[in-house]
Amino acid sequence: MQEALTRWLDVMYSRLYRAFMEGDRWKLYLQGLGTTLEMTVAALLFGVILGLVVAVVRTAHDQQRQGRRNPLLGFINGLCGLYTTVIRGTPMMVQLLIWSFVIFKTSRNKVLVGIIGLGINSGAYVAEIIRGGLMSVDIGQSEAGRSLGLNYFDTMRFIVIPQAFKNILPSLGNEFITLFKDTSLVQAIGAAELTYYAFSIGGRTFDYMPPLIGIALMYLAVVIIFTWLQGKLERRLRESDRR
Repeated sequence: MQEALTRWLDVMYSRLYRAFMEGDRWKLYLQGLGTTLEMTVAALLFGVILGLVVAVVRTAHDQQRQGRRNPLLGFINGLCGLYTTVIRGTPMMVQLLIWSFVIFKTSRNKVLVGIIGLGINSGAYVAEIIRGGLMSVDIGQSEAGRSLGLNYFDTMRFIVIPQAFKNILPSLGNEFITLFKDTSLVQAIGAAELTYYAFSIGGRTFDYMPPLIGIALMYLAVVIIFTWLQGKLERRLRESDRR
């Protein structure tokens, strides 16, 4: 029994050594993790900006008074509604393949293509998150701002959005975590991120188990850290509300 266990440990050590230590392959994992985090942050920023614009347009359309409908705003709102419906109704993998092999088929910068695809996908979900937060603020707050002479966008900027931020923060944190995990799909278009390097190393060693288990643990560790930071920030915001 002890001899069998010793042989098993020797085999596992050899597999782990080839997957992580041989030829300094651990550096590839760190490089892939860095690229993954950069893609996540860039895509989320892109998604938040896009989602904020869509959310403000849709909220402005929904809050129009009867008999004072703006046709141009209605048209733009229709485009925004079409955008969120199409993006949320189709798989992210299919969207990434379209961005890479149809729209940007001549581009060699697959990381940038991945950021665009992830950002546009995230923007549709962020738009609904922000829209829900904006709609949760009492309409009297907007009317008070307008009565003070502020236009619609200044009212949203200085009064509504700061109040809605606390409501949407948990959902934005969850979107960040989801987006971080979804970056693994970008390896399908050839972007050199964490999962891409794991598959590459598995192909060289003809052993996929150690690199895939390894990156799974890396994803899990980063998600745990992000979740802890998000919970800490939410607790601080709740404490500030009590004061």
